[in-house]
Amino acid sequence: MSTSYVVVTVLAAAMVGFSAASVFLRATWVVEPLADYGVPRSWWPWLGAAKAAGAAGLLVGLVAPVVGVLAGIGLVLYFTGAVVTVLRARSYGHIPFPLLYAAPVVGSLALLAS
Repeated sequence: MSTSYVVVTVLAAAMVGFSAASVFLRATWVVEPLADYGVPRSWWPWLGAAKAAGAAGLLVGLVAPVVGVLAGIGLVLYFTGAVVTVLRARSYGHIPFPLLYAAPVVGSLALLAS
């Protein structure tokens, strides 16, 4: 396990964890776009929980790599769904945001595979 893998994985977990906390705390800059995209309020806690579980899974993956891989794959699928949601809402200027959170997750997976 390389130092760069550990650093990128911890960064990815911190970013995704921050994103989860932002949903749980109903940060205006997060929940207003969700409402604009047409995401039902009843889904918000589940979306936050999925991100929190993914962040925790990335950290557990430092000890049990298979858990980290599964969490990483789940998060990539989550953020892919986020991009699709943004595209369907025609909020093209918001596309970079889910990609920003997905990038370190993809980096973590790539570093683990190398």
